[in-house]
Amino acid sequence: MTDTVAEAAEAGGDDTAALTDGIHLVVDALKLNRVETIYGVVGIPITDLARLAQASGIRYIGFRHESDAAHAAAAAGFLTQRAGVCLTVSAPGFLNGLVGLANATTNCFPMVQISGSSERHIVDLQRGDYEEMDQLAVAKQLCKAAYRVSRAEDIGRGIARAIRTAVSGRPGGVYLDIPGAVLGEIIDKDKGEKSLWEVVDPAPKQIPDATAVDRAIELLAGAQRPLIVLGKGAAYARADDAIRQFVESSGIPYVPMSMAKGLLPDDHPQSAATARSLALKQADVVLLVGARLNWLLGHGDAPQWSPDAKFIQVDIAANEMDSNQPIAAPLVGDIGSVMDALVERTKPGQIAAPSAWRDALAEKSAANVAKMAKRLEAAKTAQPMTFLGALQAIRDVIAERPDVYLVNEGANALDLARNTIPMSVPRHRLDSGTWGVMGIGMGYAIAAAVETGQPVIAIEGDSAFGFSGMEAEVIARYDLPVITMVLNNSGVYRGDDASPSGDPAPTYLSARHDILMQAFGGTGYQATTPDQVGEMLRKALAEGKPALIDCIIDPADGTESGNIKHLNPKGLNAKQ
Repeated sequence: MTDTVAEAAEAGGDDTAALTDGIHLVVDALKLNRVETIYGVVGIPITDLARLAQASGIRYIGFRHESDAAHAAAAAGFLTQRAGVCLTVSAPGFLNGLVGLANATTNCFPMVQISGSSERHIVDLQRGDYEEMDQLAVAKQLCKAAYRVSRAEDIGRGIARAIRTAVSGRPGGVYLDIPGAVLGEIIDKDKGEKSLWEVVDPAPKQIPDATAVDRAIELLAGAQRPLIVLGKGAAYARADDAIRQFVESSGIPYVPMSMAKGLLPDDHPQSAATARSLALKQADVVLLVGARLNWLLGHGDAPQWSPDAKFIQVDIAANEMDSNQPIAAPLVGDIGSVMDALVERTKPGQIAAPSAWRDALAEKSAANVAKMAKRLEAAKTAQPMTFLGALQAIRDVIAERPDVYLVNEGANALDLARNTIPMSVPRHRLDSGTWGVMGIGMGYAIAAAVETGQPVIAIEGDSAFGFSGMEAEVIARYDLPVITMVLNNSGVYRGDDASPSGDPAPTYLSARHDILMQAFGGTGYQATTPDQVGEMLRKALAEGKPALIDCIIDPADGTESGNIKHLNPKGLNAKQ
């Protein structure tokens, strides 16, 4: 019983049995809509809400920082196709959560951030309330939608709207503002119960137009160098069977974006991932499935793409079409329905990838694989240990455990892991995503462990780990099967920069991450060779307990900004 209802009980005796309050209504509405987990940080005015949720059977995962809780809720949305829920306090806590909320919106992950807020009549007149802020106005700029509940009787409506908005159409982040006064408001229990409802079919299928499907098929049928690009939207859609059927029946080579890896195994004969540059540069007709022509795909511009390439785009949002290049055949609808229609309406033999195109990609792929094999072989014995030495050891362990979820962030740690570690199972790789944001690591890892119950390996650059490293305590506190691999080269990008002053160089870092994990009650290891990395990782997975392996990497190993060095400004003092 919350304080508000308890106080009413003291004053009103038996009559309180017929009362409820805003806190109870929030929890009841979430339970009615099958919310099973809340990720958050408690404080005024939402502490009792977290307590009641936990007591009512909703699992509450308490974080050390709101942005990490929000990232966890976003990852939960991606993994479950249901809105992940993040709970924060007002003002500063609310602002911290917005990092994850905005990132979820950019990545098209469904999540709802519920934040307490200060008294409206004081905030609106800017009288200086505790943590005063017009949170709704701030949030509107950064998410798919933002709502405020001003009466306890509207809590059910607000939660229903937030959940539907988050998962419908193109998924994204939704902000729900509930002032402290509304959480504490007492109303008639019967009236409160009647104000709640369960959202029905929040993400209905959107069937593509048959004419549009036939247009796309005809374009692919006439292509000499067709290509399919699979994005994380394709992974989210869970249209695995239809995607595989269309890819294999058409024979078209495909390139998976990083979070789409595993939709088809990376060693699939039609995968052109190891010949990506050639595939993009020479493709004449490109089918984009859950992928956008944003910076990750060079905006569809030459010279990364052929200036004559024609694009077919599958997207549930019609306004995404033509955002960077003319879309010759837009396919508007949910990915599952579109892929089913493509499979159904394509006649046997109508689409084929010419052998000359397949052979060219296979030849380039073989050359690139051979070149990479030499680098990998040299890395096995390199001392000090390199990124590729550590990653090969991790790769071999993951090959033995396809059930493991992989979380990955960093610069070199991200780029090299993506190219070194193949995936064979869909939705088992989560990484920095569309923004390339650092700090998602521990939040994503915690959500993957909580939502799936499976072991998680988080491969982190030492810089990236620093953004959310305190959440290792959460991993230990909840006894989650997360093994964090910190690729520690003592720096941002690399740790061998000379300092121009008496202070450390701007890119230099120094930490014993294994000792940090021990301080939280988990197991900490330090590895200096690939053999040690593999041995320690196998042991940690077998134990199924929170662990961290600090992999000591050569400080000179690493490239400035990883694979996106070209985005650095080219000024007079640009680092060469």
